[in-house]
Amino acid sequence: MLLAIDVGNSTTSVGLFAPDRELKFLATLDTGVRRTADQFSIDLMNVFALYHYDLRDVSGAIICSVVPPLNFMLEKAVGRLLGKPPMVVGPGLKTGLNIRMDFQTQMGADIVADAVSALEKFSPPIVTVDMGTATTIGVISHDRTYEGGLLLPGVDVSLEALSRRAAQLPAISLKHPKSLIGKNTEDCMCAGIVYGTAGMIDGVIDRIREKFPGLELSVVATGGSAPVIVKYCRNPIVYDKYLLMNGLWAIYQKNR
Repeated sequence: MLLAIDVGNSTTSVGLFAPDRELKFLATLDTGVRRTADQFSIDLMNVFALYHYDLRDVSGAIICSVVPPLNFMLEKAVGRLLGKPPMVVGPGLKTGLNIRMDFQTQMGADIVADAVSALEKFSPPIVTVDMGTATTIGVISHDRTYEGGLLLPGVDVSLEALSRRAAQLPAISLKHPKSLIGKNTEDCMCAGIVYGTAGMIDGVIDRIREKFPGLELSVVATGGSAPVIVKYCRNPIVYDKYLLMNGLWAIYQKNR
């Protein structure tokens, strides 16, 4: 079986794939920036115990991380548990992508995994929308070419900034708004962040579509905030909870 780990700025996802590519479980942990190798080891052992799987059945591992300070400790922990080092998404790995970025090393590992996964399910041109701590929009054209993208503040980041910078605005969590026009402060904030983010994404998608006249644009979204926001977008968007994990599986198979 394959252990796949995605380290994000806010949360870390741990997935286990069976040999037939079936995802046996997907666990979510808090990303602690001061976590040691021992703490990572304990977390992974606890996750496997929780879902009733044995680490001894894992034949390989792949790590995707956008938090560089944690990479060494996590790689050490995984190597200790499995008896061999994990594969790490980064320069030097085969992805099948043609990347048109000024500096390819600046492209996040999560963006690479999303793009690889999207190309397995959709025909270019493709737009990927990953809604985590940051909202990352990627554009893939013909010949598996990653053209570039856009980086925007994530939903939770925007909500946190509102409550911190405006004295009378409370801290709220993301949820479905009661209506477009709120009748109290919390409802106004909720409607604003959901409809505002959905409108922003729709606007960006419409402008990207203009870059590909006459072609059908595929749009796929993933990330923690996507299930709420996508429902309020006017463009057809496919929500795929496992987009990134499936990308890690594909990259691992290309490099094993």
